Amino acid sequence: MKTLTTTAYILASVFITGCSGIQSTNEPLKVLIVDGQNNHTVWPKSTQMMKQTLEQSGRFDVDVYRTLVTWKGGKLLENFPLNDGKVYRDLPQPQTDPAFKPDFSKYDVVISNFGWKAAPWPESTKQAFEKYVSNGGGFVTVHAADNSFPEWKAYNEMIGLGGWGNRNETDGPYVYFDDAGNKIVDDSKGGAGGHGKQHEFAVITRDKAHPITENMPDTWMQSKDELYNRLRGPAKNMTVLATAFDDKKFNGFGRHEPVLMAITYKKGRVFHTTLGHAEPAFTSSGFTSSLLKGTEWAATGKVSL
Repeated sequence: MKTLTTTAYILASVFITGCSGIQSTNEPLKVLIVDGQNNHTVWPKSTQMMKQTLEQSGRFDVDVYRTLVTWKGGKLLENFPLNDGKVYRDLPQPQTDPAFKPDFSKYDVVISNFGWKAAPWPESTKQAFEKYVSNGGGFVTVHAADNSFPEWKAYNEMIGLGGWGNRNETDGPYVYFDDAGNKIVDDSKGGAGGHGKQHEFAVITRDKAHPITENMPDTWMQSKDELYNRLRGPAKNMTVLATAFDDKKFNGFGRHEPVLMAITYKKGRVFHTTLGHAEPAFTSSGFTSSLLKGTEWAATGKVSL
């Protein structure tokens, strides 16, 4: 068993002490992170980093359910989960894992760390997930999870906005903010999804009344990350909580793009963050704080953290 260094022990003690009031008034919320097909080289470490962030708060117990198979030239890659995102990037379009059937009903909230190129879930799993969120289950979509499943209508309504996967004007409008702070709903034609070069950028809180963002600074810095632009989708029952300016000097699109969103889907609550491309992004205080708050809100409708 590993032992903590003196410094690490002190930091851990301070952190746990700061959360002790939360632990005494709330039972830990049960979280399920689903992953297994993600085009980012930080995966699967990113799943472990989110699990650690959530569990260290004392507010969450976290399980991980990973797709166990994918295909390459018709060959079953049984050891794929032991590989990393770099290996995954070299694979052709994977096939659906027929054994991917998590029991969503056991959890207060589900976090998706899937990504672009993810194969559709089995039909029965899709139906179970729709039922879960419809009946009040929480859902959190992180970064490239909004690239996934472009043809799944209910999923696109849950996430509000998505990118890539041949999404276009038939999937819904672009949503962004202008320099005056006005939200723009843009029905013009065009594909969905893009980003410039990775860089640090300022995040502007747009809704201070929402439980997730009410105690966040008006502006905060995100560590080096990928800033998604030109996302589009149904955008129903969606509140844009925070945006970031997609500066043209980083090959951006020159407008204020949503980075944090809250969506209601029937009785369920969804927190959507576009942040989280590589390791610096997952360790930034803005990302970890919003992940904690967003996950708790998706699960309960309230934020005590």
